[in-house]
Amino acid sequence: MNKTEDIYEKIYWPKGEYIMGIDEAGRGPICGPLVVACCVLPVGYQNDDIYDSKKVRPKKREELYATIIDDAVYYKIEVVSSKTIDELNIYNATKKAMEKLALCKDVAIVLTDAMALDIDKEVIALIKGDTKSINIAAASILAKVTRDHIMKGYDLMYPQYGYKKHQGYFTKEHKEALIKYGSKDFYRFSFSPSNIYRQDQGK
Repeated sequence: MNKTEDIYEKIYWPKGEYIMGIDEAGRGPICGPLVVACCVLPVGYQNDDIYDSKKVRPKKREELYATIIDDAVYYKIEVVSSKTIDELNIYNATKKAMEKLALCKDVAIVLTDAMALDIDKEVIALIKGDTKSINIAAASILAKVTRDHIMKGYDLMYPQYGYKKHQGYFTKEHKEALIKYGSKDFYRFSFSPSNIYRQDQGK
């Protein structure tokens, strides 16, 4: 079984200090929102099932989502629209959302999944942070499940696109749907190849 290393939890928790973990879901797809979440788990919290959301089965992610919301000292989820992503670019949109969340709660330290933040707070950006901190892993599950729910909603409205399967990534199936039906207003038109299939090219 995978288990987070919790290096910083082992440093701060014995002092009775809280840690905030921040992660995102949806940086790579060509449509749908970016979802960024933060989570502050109780000092000493243990749950070996909480790990990088991509490594957890969908059904288990749903269960963990409910558990994390019940158990967290604090959590918050930020949904960033495709329009905002187009205006700021994906990097700046992610960074801005993470900085906003990092300032929402007074904690000893903020851990992010590989994103440096420009705020007046101690922040450590961890490569593959969702495998190294249970707080980041919990945030990754909140973000991933939230975004999956949004994409399933789009799938109900536009089943011909197959969003439930590809989650907005540019798969062969997604490309074929775009060629046939064109794009919708929740596409990221700053992302190639979204512009190719844009329905309002002249606007």
